[in-house]
Amino acid sequence: MNRINPAKLMKSKWTALEPRNKEKHFLVTEIEFNEDGSVNECIIEAIMSKNIYSIDWVELKDENKWLQGWK
Repeated sequence: MNRINPAKLMKSKWTALEPRNKEKHFLVTEIEFNEDGSVNECIIEAIMSKNIYSIDWVELKDENKWLQGWK
C-alpha cells in the first residue's frame, strides 16, 4: 500500500498501472479539504492529453492500480 500524506499530495506524480485512453502519467493539480482537514476532492491531470479527472484520493494507496512517480 502506498503511503500518502494528504498535506503533501499536491503536485505529486502518479503512474496508472492500467492506462485508459493511452493516459498513463498523472499529476495531482487540485485538492479540496473540508473543515476538519480531510481531503474532500482530488483532481488529477493526464500529462499528455491534459484531461482532468476527479478521483477519491484513497485510490492512490492501491499499489495494484497506482505507482508513485512516473515509471
